[in-house]
Amino acid sequence: MAWIIVIGGIILIILLIIGVVISSNSDRALVEERLSQYIDDGGKKDVDNEAQKYVLTNWVSKRVEKTSLGDGIAKQLARADLKLKVAEYLVVIVASVFIFALFAWFFGNRHPISAMIGAVIGLLAPRFYVKGQQRKRLQKFNDQLPDMLNLMVNGLRAGYSTMQAMEAVSKELPSPINDEFKRVVQEMQIGIPMEKALDNLLRRIPSDDLDFVVTAINVQREVGGNLSEILDNISFTIRERVRIKGEVRVLTAQVRTSGTVLSLIPFFLTLILWFLNPEYLLSVTDRGMLIAGLIICCVLSLIFSGYFVMMRIAAIEV
Repeated sequence: MAWIIVIGGIILIILLIIGVVISSNSDRALVEERLSQYIDDGGKKDVDNEAQKYVLTNWVSKRVEKTSLGDGIAKQLARADLKLKVAEYLVVIVASVFIFALFAWFFGNRHPISAMIGAVIGLLAPRFYVKGQQRKRLQKFNDQLPDMLNLMVNGLRAGYSTMQAMEAVSKELPSPINDEFKRVVQEMQIGIPMEKALDNLLRRIPSDDLDFVVTAINVQREVGGNLSEILDNISFTIRERVRIKGEVRVLTAQVRTSGTVLSLIPFFLTLILWFLNPEYLLSVTDRGMLIAGLIICCVLSLIFSGYFVMMRIAAIEV
């Protein structure tokens, strides 16, 4: 049984490596596929041969993305700017579940509950990573938004069109804001209306400040007005919001950190005790599974209620 688990783990690791290699080449293959429409037949044949290598991954991704779950996963990956297809992300989750379960089973006295604990950790680890990447990217985008507005305002006052101002943003500012506006400009160049391209941008970057900018641009295109002056006023508002949010984040850092640490301590202590002495924790079931279940439910409810209260105290609307 142990050898079967080890062999299965090696196979999943190999699949994970293959998925990483595929994701690293996915952008290049996509560009070549689009360029093949405008080049000779020889180049098109090369692109077709290249695409055949990923026919299985593309087929699975297309089938999964048609479901609500796949659409949600694709949206989360786009917001985190991870160059993974839905099928590749699912392979990563399966590999993570199996690897964590294998290690937990091996170091947890080869107990089935240890494998279940590792499987749960492996299931949640990719999701936590994606969420963390989303938060970092969104925070960085919001910090760059005032500079983007100033550059657009200066370009509009110099005689640029809205699209030319966005193109200047995609060339002058650093990542991630230049990558997102480069994509907006490319979508408009292939015929997508500006309103739709901006809605796609807002779908990838769920920022309240960006929502102000997109709404202002869409309203100005419908009813007219001085867009540079509107964006200048929005830029001042966003700068003040960013400044106040930074101050609030500093003042509430202690509360948020305390709530997170205090809530995680019971779980970490339980894991440590389980891997050191599982019989000690299983002794809670000596008086019956019903009593043990009630104790666990009470403990979890107290932990989550305390965390919720502390986070609500630290959540100050700006």
